[in-house]
This record gives sequence, structure tokens and C-alpha cells, in this order.
Amino acid sequence: MNATNGDPISAFFGLSEQSGAERAVAEFFARRPVLIAGEGKRLLALPVEGLDSQRLAEFSALCAPIAPRVVITARRAQAIGLKATMPVALHLGADPDAATILRLVADAKTSHPAGASAAGPLASAAIELAKLSQGLPAVLVADIVAGRALDHRIVSVGAEAVARFADDIIESLAIASKAAVPLNSGARADFVVFRDAMGGSQVAIIVGKPDFSEPVLVRLHSACLTGDVFGSRRCDCGDQLNLALKFLEETGGGVVLYLAQEGRGLGLANKMRTYQMQDDGLDTVDANTTLGFDDDERDYRVAARMLQMLQCDRVVLLTNNPAKLEGLAKSGIKITGRMAIEAPINSDNRRYLTAKAARAGHRLNHLANSLAEASDAERDVTALAP
Repeated sequence: MNATNGDPISAFFGLSEQSGAERAVAEFFARRPVLIAGEGKRLLALPVEGLDSQRLAEFSALCAPIAPRVVITARRAQAIGLKATMPVALHLGADPDAATILRLVADAKTSHPAGASAAGPLASAAIELAKLSQGLPAVLVADIVAGRALDHRIVSVGAEAVARFADDIIESLAIASKAAVPLNSGARADFVVFRDAMGGSQVAIIVGKPDFSEPVLVRLHSACLTGDVFGSRRCDCGDQLNLALKFLEETGGGVVLYLAQEGRGLGLANKMRTYQMQDDGLDTVDANTTLGFDDDERDYRVAARMLQMLQCDRVVLLTNNPAKLEGLAKSGIKITGRMAIEAPINSDNRRYLTAKAARAGHRLNHLANSLAEASDAERDVTALAP
């Protein structure tokens, strides 16, 4: 982080412009309002995540006489029937209630208010803060007129600092600790924990003794509590992790980067929301976008940074996802090869895997073979029917 030049006290406490963005993210985690400034304007923003009637009333009183608007992403706007390419501000009318607002930003089927307008760059920064705090990608906002004083406890941040925040967090990554860990398979692995300026943790698991002067087998694995820990059949994550570890052990070693990117970067709470939408009929892609996110919110620059810090700049990637290849390559990692990870297909994850292959471009040849076999079997049964 860039400290304030010439001021040792500010430097010691990290009182830089970017520290304002860190504090703003922390305030959104705590579901408190933040003042966003830029282009001679000020916008008061409150995350919709965790909204209740008391918090709505307090925010409305803080904004008075300006009525709050709710800002949603372009993806969410499209899902509720609006044409949009940028975040949209919806006018709520008189005395909106918290339940109505939550339905507006999170229900799969809902109508939109009559009044809508382009949200502007300050509101877009507020949406980014909401995503960084892993909440719903929606905020309540109100313009603050010039000269109006607000409570000094409200954190203020520049929109430009929010825009640079992701870059600065990646640059702040540092190795915090490391230790050898014996695995159930009998192999030993070195766990290297990386931490960033916000306290987020990512882990590199170095299996065996890979030669970092040569291309190294690498698996980028996004954390999946349901699949990795509890063996969920809704996805193939746990199976992919186990297959990758086994393969690295059998081939002399490699690296698994265990990334804090639950739910393709949505966070655990939002992942559960998309699961509910899938239960109601949407596929995994439409569930993410209906909630207001991109299909995949992950940023693979953090993985590239970790590999560079491990002195690993040439890799053979264990993945079915072309986006991982592209993300690492754009960040300076040379991809010398790709190897597929073909996890078991079951009745609970078949629809999920089909959507990943058909709509997100995942290379799942074994799925195509499985679907073909199922189709052949169905035709055989039909032919035998009297």
C-alpha cells in the first residue's frame, strides 16, 4: 500500500488513500454506510445485504430529504426485464419496506419499479464494495448536496481508490507462514499460507518435490466448503481436488493453489442463494446472473502472483476451464500444457456439469461420452418396448 509521503505517523498507521478503500470494505462487511466521493460529487451508500426495517429507516433518515434509490448491476437489471449495460438506479417511491427491496434485488421472479435511470460511476463503486464484501450486489444510495455535514464516523472513500483496490490487494500479498503436513495418502506436503492487507488467506500446497526450473503441474482450486469438506454431490469440486492431489503424488509432485473464491467468487452466502435458484429451475449460469453477478467473478491474478512468489512461472495446468488458462497467461505465467481432470458424473451434478460445458466452455469430454451412452441406452430401451 502507498503510504502518505513525508508523514511518518501516517506511514506507520497506513493512512493512505487506499486505506480508505480498505476501511470502506470493512464498513460494508459490518453493513454500515459509506460516503463515496468523486467528480465533485458525494454519494452515501448502504449495502442491501442484511437490510431490515430498522436499518432502512435509519438510512432514510440519514439521507433526508433525499429519498434513497436502490442500485443493481446490469446483469440483475436484465434479469428483471430492463435493458442495461451499466448499473441501474431504481426509484422506490414512498415508504419502501425492506422485504420489498430484498425481493427486488434477489428474487428469481419479480417485477421492477416504473422509475429507472443510469446509476453513474459513484454508484458503480458502491456496487464494487458490495461485491468485495461478498454481499448481494446491490446498494441503497442517496446524493449528498455540497456543503452538507455528515457524522464524522462515516467512512469516506474516493471512487478511484475503490477501482484500484483489487490491484493493491494483490500487490499486498505476502507469505505469512509455512509448514510440512502429512496427508492421509502417506505423502507429505508443504502448506504455504499467503495473506493480503485485508487479512484474506490463500494457500499453496506443494506436493512432493517439484522442480521449479521446469514446467510444474499446477491445479488452481477454488475453495468449496460443500464439495471439499462435506462431499456434496451437486458439484465436482471435491472429486477434482482429490484427483489432483492423487495425480501430483503419483507423478512426483506439483502445486495446488487453494483459493478463497467460493462459488466462483460469489462467496458462500450467495452460493447458497444460487443453489436455491437452481432448485427452482435455473441452471448454474443463469442463477449467478439472475442474482446480479457475472457467471464467474473470480480473478486469477492472485493465483499468478502466488506462483511468481514461489518462483514458478511455467506450468502445466490441471483444469477443464479455459478461463483459468487465459487468466494465468494474461498475468505472465507461461502455460506449457493442459491436463483434464475428469471427475465422476452422478445424477445430482450432471445438470451442473452440462451447463458448465455448454455455456461456460468447460472441456468435459467424458461428460459428452456419458450423455451419448445415456442416449444410446434410452434408444435401446425404446426399441425393446412392446
